[in-house]
Amino acid sequence: MDNVIEINNLKKYFGDVKAVDDISFTVKKGELFAFLGLNGAGKSTTINIICGVLKKDSGHCFINNQSIEEIKNILPDLGIVFQSSVLDKKLTVYDNLFFRAMLYGLKKDEFHRNLKFFSDRLNLKDIMLKPFEKLSGGQKRKIDIVRALIHKPDILILDEPTTGLDPQTRVAVWKLIDELRAKEGLSVLLTTHYMEEAVEADYVVIMDGGKIAAKGTPVDLKNRYAKDYVYLYEYDNSLLDRLKRANIQFEKNKKYLKLSFNDIQSAKSFVLDNYRSINDMEIIKGRMDDVFLNITGKNLKESL
Repeated sequence: MDNVIEINNLKKYFGDVKAVDDISFTVKKGELFAFLGLNGAGKSTTINIICGVLKKDSGHCFINNQSIEEIKNILPDLGIVFQSSVLDKKLTVYDNLFFRAMLYGLKKDEFHRNLKFFSDRLNLKDIMLKPFEKLSGGQKRKIDIVRALIHKPDILILDEPTTGLDPQTRVAVWKLIDELRAKEGLSVLLTTHYMEEAVEADYVVIMDGGKIAAKGTPVDLKNRYAKDYVYLYEYDNSLLDRLKRANIQFEKNKKYLKLSFNDIQSAKSFVLDNYRSINDMEIIKGRMDDVFLNITGKNLKESL
């Protein structure tokens, strides 16, 4: 699988603040790649360098094998959704998207074909002639995403794209992105603090203080940095004595008995060894929340 983004030893300092501090990573074609981290971790700064908004201090950055020093040649390959909208508040949705498409050199018939594709999937027909400023927050975000995709780029860069979206709209947006990845090989570079988005990624980089604190697939990260759990809902009370003798960590409340294990194999072995004493249970894989906490020492949800 070819790399569509290659970053080597990238640095960007603002005085004494090391916003991006010697990071390296690659994004493969068709991949959903996620930056996970708190505000100020360096995610957006990295995105802004890739997009040409900020100049790097040092290091190398290539998009489709072209250096970002040639950003004018690269921009047609990119679709970018920033945290703040870049659309004209007074123009209608249609006019905003039309003028953006013309900037990318789309012919009118191609624009209308692409617009219908996105309108059908995100239910935009009824708002097409409304001024952008009159839209709800969720509607504005959908239009921001369509604006980034209207020219059908190779790479979509999403900087916290679903912040503030209702669950239904978030599902619709991700369904669209997944369709483009499957049918057209779209590559996606995402910054997020939503664990459910990070879990769905093919590859995750955890940023902390401008550095890469850890990276890998979600499963790899959970195997390395999170415990696995067995929840017992109906069980023999004699099991408690066995847990204490085996020095297995557990928490007990009125609803369940929660057991902690260092890996999934240990959890499976416990269940198999004690299945006669267990009537109702489930095994839960370690969570990305636990991964983030164990790597950075910070609780992502509490820090937002």
